[in-house]
Parts: sequence; C-alpha cells; structure tokens
Amino acid sequence: MTKYIQGMLSFCMLLSSFIPAQIKTTDPLYKIIMAKDSLLFSVGFNTCNVKQVDGVLSDHLEFYHDKDGISDKKKFMDDFKNGLCKAPGSFKYRRLLIGKSMEIHPMYKDEKIYAVIQNGDHLFYEKEGSLPEKLVGFAKFSNVWTLEHSEWKLTRSLSFNHHAQQTPPHETVFDNDQEMEIWLKENGIPTLGLGIIEDNELKQIKVFGTIKKGVPAPYNTYFNVASLTKPVTAMVALRMISQGKWKIDESLDRYWTDPDIARDPRHKKLTTRSILSHQTGFPNWRWQNADKKLNFQFDPGTKYQYSGEGFEYLRKALEKKFGKRLDELARELIFQPYDMKDTQYVWDNDMDESRFAVGYSTEGKSYPTEKNKTANAADDLHTTIADYGNFMVAVMKGEGLTPDLFQEMTKKQVNIKEDKYFGLGFEIADLGKGEYALSHGGADLGTRCIAIVLPKSGKGILIFTNVDDGYKVYEKLVVHYLGDEGRKIAEIENRR
Repeated sequence: MTKYIQGMLSFCMLLSSFIPAQIKTTDPLYKIIMAKDSLLFSVGFNTCNVKQVDGVLSDHLEFYHDKDGISDKKKFMDDFKNGLCKAPGSFKYRRLLIGKSMEIHPMYKDEKIYAVIQNGDHLFYEKEGSLPEKLVGFAKFSNVWTLEHSEWKLTRSLSFNHHAQQTPPHETVFDNDQEMEIWLKENGIPTLGLGIIEDNELKQIKVFGTIKKGVPAPYNTYFNVASLTKPVTAMVALRMISQGKWKIDESLDRYWTDPDIARDPRHKKLTTRSILSHQTGFPNWRWQNADKKLNFQFDPGTKYQYSGEGFEYLRKALEKKFGKRLDELARELIFQPYDMKDTQYVWDNDMDESRFAVGYSTEGKSYPTEKNKTANAADDLHTTIADYGNFMVAVMKGEGLTPDLFQEMTKKQVNIKEDKYFGLGFEIADLGKGEYALSHGGADLGTRCIAIVLPKSGKGILIFTNVDDGYKVYEKLVVHYLGDEGRKIAEIENRR
C-alpha cells in the first residue's frame, strides 16, 4: 500500500470520527424532533393551520427548494397561506413522511448539542372534492433544528429531488405509511399506534390516522390503554418484592381487608401471587354482582378467573403498607426509571388533551374521555407508544427484578387454555422449543390495545387503537412483524 493511499485512509478515518452518529428511535431527542415534525406537517401543513406552522419555524428560517429558490420565513409563510391554503376549488394537499427514511443526527460543540440534522423522504398527495386522494410527488429533505429559548425551532430546510410519483415505493402495505393509512380507513380504525421491538430495543414508533375528526394524530398521541394498566401495577409490586420490601406469598390481610369479605375466612388466602395470576376467586368487578358487593366465587389459588377487583385489592394493600398512592409508587419505581414522562394513572393539569386519541364505537360515535382523579390499578392508564414500548423492553429484560423473581414472573402459574397460561402480571403463550411470549391486552369502550414481547428473541409489538373493534387488525400486524412466532401466537389465540 502506497504512502498516499495510507494517508488518504488515515484522513478518511479522522474525518469520519467527526461525523455525528445517527441516534436511535428510543432516544428522547429523536422523539422530540419527531414530535416537532408532526406539529409542522401533520398538525400544521396538512390542515392549513397557519398558527401551528408559524410557531415551529425560526424567525431566521432559510428554506431552499430545488424548484423554487430560496425563501425566508416571511416568503415561506406567504406562499403557504396564499398558495397551498388557498388552492382553487376544493383541492387539499397532504404530506406523508416515509418512516423508514428518517435519520436524526445531533451536532456537538464542547460536548453539548447545539443543532440537530433531520434527513428523510416524504410523499405529497392531492385531493379534489370527493374524488379519491392521489399521490402526486416525492422529495428528499434535510432540516436543521436549533434551540431558541429552550425550544427546538426549524432554522434551515432543504427540499430537493422533487419528482412526480405515480405509485408508492415498492413495499408491503405495512411498510408503506400511505398504504397503511388506506388499510386502516378500510378497516374503520380512526387511530393506530404501532411500536416495533427488535434486538431488545424499541426500534419503530408510528402513529396513524386522526385523534379526533379532522385532527391528525401526532407522534406522541395519548391512548387510554385500559387493562394494559395491570402489567404496570404488577411491576410496581414485583419491584418492591425484588427490593425486599414486599412478599409475594404473604397474606394481604396484614395490610388490607375489604369490608365485603371480612367475615369470609378465605380472605386470608389472598396473596400478591394469587392476584397477579388472576386466581383470587373474585369476579372481574363487584358491580357485576346483583348486590354490587365483592365476593368469592371459588377458593383463592385453585383456578383462573380474570379480575380487575384483585388488582384494586392489591393497590389498597400497597398504599396502606407504604403510605403512598399507587401513582406515586409507580412514578418512583417505573415511570422515572424508564423515562415514561407521558404516562399517568390520574388525569391532571399536566395532561395535554389535544394529544389524546378520542375513543369511538364501531358506528363512529365518540365516547367521553375517562378522567380519573384517583388511580385505578386495573384500568384507564394513559400513555404513549414510546412510553409503553420502553416499559415492555424493561419487562422482557427483567430490569429491576432479581433473576429468581423474573423466573417466577415468566413461570406458568395457571392454565387458561391449550398452550396459554398466566404468569405474574402477564399472559404466557407457549410457542414450543423453549420459546414463549409475554403479553397483555386492553379493552374498554373506545379502546383495544395489545402488547407482546418475546424475551428470548428480543422482539415485540405494541398495537394501540381507539375503536371498539380495533382488535380486528391485530393478527395481520402480529404475523407481519413477528413472523413464525406471530403465526403461533395467532393460532393459540384463535383456539377456543
């Protein structure tokens, strides 16, 4: 090798050390920039929300367009307001990000991030009146975001390689955002949140549709995930057990006894294990009984029966023992360690209702939003795909649990049906050859959600919907993203 070539290689290696690395989709900065992109386009551009677009742009904006020259902020906003937003007739335009193309690169100076480069591809659609929407263009873009008064603003934007596009890129329906939007409309799904876990990391986060009629769903959409609340409560208890502050097989009557069952000696058999594996003997909810009171329908620990009452019983015992509300315990043990800043048991003043996916019936009727003032251990958690994805990754890794307790959590505590069991806080699907899936679903009025992880292969999927029959899209998504394991999960679920 000549000295010249050696010198060039050394120079290239030195140069490459200064190139900012692309950050992962799980990085908080990635989520911030994606949220800004959503505000700019999904909430702003696509709906001609002039105020929203103006608020995302820096006053020092420079916009470079390969067909239309250079614009400052004033020209850009004038073109937006008086051009696209005043198109003749009933024309409407929509920009769609090609999710797989997205790259986020932080720029450093003195070990501090001073700017972020966002690279990607996007498609543009046109719709006239009641005619079907059609794809009319494709382009690449590079955006530079900088901090102004602690808020990220779009400072430079380059839009190039514009050309007509008659057909979407060659991808499956699930890999192409536009095709996904069409598929979801055909299935009557107003909003879909999708999280894909690979190699023990949350690799993809996508949100499709609208959070309410006419309002595109942002990247950080809030969902009511119904019974996906239970795994979070379960992990609160399991982490307490790992810390030696709680015992899995201790009778809960030491801390709490419900007045409805105080005279029934079977209450002494209630333990954290029987509750997390749904073997309490309780009904799902006491209001389902004719007298509206809690009762035992069989001896605790003898068989399976799903029960929200059991988790509420556990909440009251934990709160009595530790002198803290469940939402406070969860914040300390789960939300803060896993950076779940958008997850709450309780609806409070910090909730941004404009980001909440309103729930719908199959007929398109909206339901009132549940706004709990006290924590329910079994229901009505509000969260995002990003937050709950982080949580499920922590679960599959056994973070915060001793190895022995992780084994107990994933142990088949009670049989539900062929190849399906309940462990501690999670359903277990036996996929054969030592492989298994941990999962849990959530179903209430206007919400159908599911989360599945495969601890041995490091894969998983989260599917959040905001409609009564959202479950009908589960199988195709699970099979597509989880492959053979997904097919086995679907087979088990379809057994009676």
